[in-house]
Amino acid sequence: MLRGDLYRDNDPVLVAERRHCQALLDDFNATRSGEDERRAEILKELLGHIGEGSWVMPRFQCDYGYLIRLGRNSFLNYDAILMDCAPITIGDDVSIGPRAQLLTALHPVEDHELRRQRWETAAPITIGDNAWLGGGVIVCPGVTIGDNAVIGAGSVVTRDVPPGVFAAGNPCRVVRAI
Repeated sequence: MLRGDLYRDNDPVLVAERRHCQALLDDFNATRSGEDERRAEILKELLGHIGEGSWVMPRFQCDYGYLIRLGRNSFLNYDAILMDCAPITIGDDVSIGPRAQLLTALHPVEDHELRRQRWETAAPITIGDNAWLGGGVIVCPGVTIGDNAVIGAGSVVTRDVPPGVFAAGNPCRVVRAI
């Protein structure tokens, strides 16, 4: 899975890892307002890395957790979904709006038999420092968003976005330099 090779999501090791992740997410998402220390403890156990000053709002969902690296002073707003079947790297000072989705999983397009047998692959996502993703943004597998890029709300990012631009739409396209 981590090499980008075909794998089955029902592999017993992967199922056990996802169950462990879901138990931690159940605890995180059940926290009450003001339980900041408890949320931070859970995120430190769940994520591969969480930088100082970073914050994740509940309801948060992911597959494994340990494949997510969140830099310093970054923020994930409500209802973030990070499908981390491949590494997801989020830089420092990144803001991600509500209901954003970072999706690393890929399913065979050309071979319906492989799809039917539940084979899939995954490709990593990288978000550069000081990027801002508006609400409802969807980032597709294998995408890199450059430093200081801004992605407009509701955009579907299907390919890399260079640094220092405003990009928006479906599919997401560079609108202008910033």
